[in-house]
Amino acid sequence: MRAGVVVTAHPGVEDLAVQAEELGLHSFWLNDTPMVHGDPFIALGLCAKATSRIRLGIGVTSPALRSAPAAASAFASLNALAPGRIICGIGTGNTARRTLGMRPTTAATMESFTAALQDLCAGRTIEYREDDQVRDVRFLHTGAHANTADPIEFVVAALGPKAAAVAGRRGTGLISFGLLDPTAWQALHDARRHAAHGTPRDPDSRMDSYLVTALHILDEDEDEDEDPRGDAARDATGHIVLSLLAFAADTAADSRAFADQLGPEEREAVRRLLDRRGTTATAPDRHTKLYPDYLQRIAPEDRDLILPSLMNTLALVGTRDDLRARITTLEQAGIDELLIQPVIDPPTEMAQLAKLLT
Repeated sequence: MRAGVVVTAHPGVEDLAVQAEELGLHSFWLNDTPMVHGDPFIALGLCAKATSRIRLGIGVTSPALRSAPAAASAFASLNALAPGRIICGIGTGNTARRTLGMRPTTAATMESFTAALQDLCAGRTIEYREDDQVRDVRFLHTGAHANTADPIEFVVAALGPKAAAVAGRRGTGLISFGLLDPTAWQALHDARRHAAHGTPRDPDSRMDSYLVTALHILDEDEDEDEDPRGDAARDATGHIVLSLLAFAADTAADSRAFADQLGPEEREAVRRLLDRRGTTATAPDRHTKLYPDYLQRIAPEDRDLILPSLMNTLALVGTRDDLRARITTLEQAGIDELLIQPVIDPPTEMAQLAKLLT
């Protein structure tokens, strides 16, 4: 299985991209979460100039954040800096919209956006709509400014069959966050294959599958093995667990709340998170309380919220032998690349991932 990394945009991120390339990692991704993290397109431009081999991805953008022409211009500009190395991840904006206090867009809107980006980034003309206005749109000046000659890899974010079907119809790859269940991945791949049946496919398109998670390799000391539920393991995986708890808390008042699918201990953690942040599931400003420091290192006082059940479900924690066995199972389920989101010591965690998968 290939290895990659997902981080947030910040000054100096290009140095981390260089280290990832030197370690032999396959891809380097930046989150697209306005009002929470730095701008990924600006940061990825710096990474493009600093590297020469590693693939560079946005994970993920959304039609709820940018128009298709604006997004296509950004990706084609990156493609001019790093020809053939750009990955365009697209989603409904589940996180990026909720951190603004807004709802994500629909799978149908995401599909239209994906189709428009694919056409524009390949130099084709699209029918662009705004309200009742419809215009033909294409790049008017390419070459040094916008590269539409080298292919861009497209990847759709999916946790369920609707988004996976979009990937099938559009001939794209899949990316999923914290989905470590091989059976669930097989269902995603089945939905993509079923939707793709009989659909003409671009010969340049890739249909790889990417899994985003956190990694913590337990220290196997001669005298005493590390506790898989200890502070070090909770700190390394807590950002992934808290992201799920924040989503559950944010949607707890919905008629089909995600929190209702959790067990009693997990629902209690959601309740404690809301109380600790001083908000409720119906407060209109709850996003301002739930999402600060999103996907960053957790505070020590929040370690009790990082339940072992959720650590095991969402992240990879174990000895090297345990993790290699688990990764093999995921690879057999059709995952092509494991992406970790490190927060404690990214260079060290990237090196551990590279060594684990070699």
